[in-house]
Amino acid sequence: MIGNEWIVLGMISGFLFMMIVGIPVAISLAVSGFIAGYIGFGPMLFNLMPARLFGVVTNYTLLAIPLFVFMGVMLEKSRVAEDMLETIGKAMGGLNGGMGLAIILVGVLMGASTGIVGATVVTVGLLTLPVLMRRGYHPSVACGTICASGTLGQIIPPSLVLILLSDIVGESVGTLFAAAFIPGLVLAVIYILYLLLLGVFKPELVPAIPAEERALTSKTQLFKDLLRNVCPPLLLVVAVLGSIVGGVAAPTEAASMGALGAILISVVVRRLNWKLLKETLHGTLTISAMVFFILLCAQPFSLAFRGLGGEQMVHGLFEMLPGGEFGAILFLMAVLFVLGFFLEWIEISYIALPMFLPVFSSYGTDMVWLAILVAMNLQMSFLTPPFGWALFFLKGVVPPGISTKDIYLGALPFVALQLCALVILFNFPGLVTWLPDAIGW
Repeated sequence: MIGNEWIVLGMISGFLFMMIVGIPVAISLAVSGFIAGYIGFGPMLFNLMPARLFGVVTNYTLLAIPLFVFMGVMLEKSRVAEDMLETIGKAMGGLNGGMGLAIILVGVLMGASTGIVGATVVTVGLLTLPVLMRRGYHPSVACGTICASGTLGQIIPPSLVLILLSDIVGESVGTLFAAAFIPGLVLAVIYILYLLLLGVFKPELVPAIPAEERALTSKTQLFKDLLRNVCPPLLLVVAVLGSIVGGVAAPTEAASMGALGAILISVVVRRLNWKLLKETLHGTLTISAMVFFILLCAQPFSLAFRGLGGEQMVHGLFEMLPGGEFGAILFLMAVLFVLGFFLEWIEISYIALPMFLPVFSSYGTDMVWLAILVAMNLQMSFLTPPFGWALFFLKGVVPPGISTKDIYLGALPFVALQLCALVILFNFPGLVTWLPDAIGW
């Protein structure tokens, strides 16, 4: 290997070392990138950085991130999600596994309205886990269902993962939203089938709500609760995603309307006040700042990687793989899956993925299909031990008596189900490409 290639390997090794010793990801990225870039380029690197950073902060598409985050935080803080979960739980409680099905359905709706894993997992965990324990659910099944439900927001649009992937792969946000819609529903259906099968073959793990408890709520009252608690956020999701997919509004404009719609819903449920608005703005600022800080700190790393010939190294690696394009995709999926055990999806997206994209461009791979495969893979990083963030979020709110082992064991079947969904999308690309093609994108 030539000198620059050794610098690239040293930069990657240095980044991983700093991560292992506990240095924040953003700082690890920036420090390793600047040191390697200075060694390879000298002071010239610092002349190139302002343009790269300016390109990030002026990217109009990325403006959708804080707007969608605001929409999600507002719905979570105003307890709209709580009301929705309680109502759907009552409606589904007569089935074995019915409460689990309700959690998955709420995960779909909250994923489409919030897209924030932490908010969904914590909210659903606080509300349902004690109830599930009282009703005889097995701790692992309950924990796994909650964690899996919370991660649906990473594949069901609007999703921060999809917004950032659109910037990386060079496709429009609307196209990726349309492409991810059917795969997200496919994954939710797989989860539902799993819980239904548990209800048939292992009903003691997922018992139904007792009939006398269900009788306390009349069908008329249940119908009114569905109209009041489920329809408003559902209509908001349809309006936001429909305007994007239908070509009425760009993602950024639709996100602003979603934020306004979340405020209006909180007004309708009579919970909008200064404290709620302050908490929502603080949560939005915190999440958005974290995302953009990592994006900015990733720029010196990616600039040094490309300038020092890292892409040529990756090309050489892929040329040694058997199977051509499909072999390369399988290798990429395996790498992302392994990285998901240790890194967050943002670091994987902005470090590993740009290394491999030129290879797939040379193959002529459908970037929309590839992006959804990557998004589905990255979603697993929230569930894979030891550093799955959904597992950490749930651990912080579980009642006494539920161990970390219960959470980890509960997540493993859903990781296997996500792998099944990934295999389905790999073998049937039409599930990804049909809707964008039908719309004409």
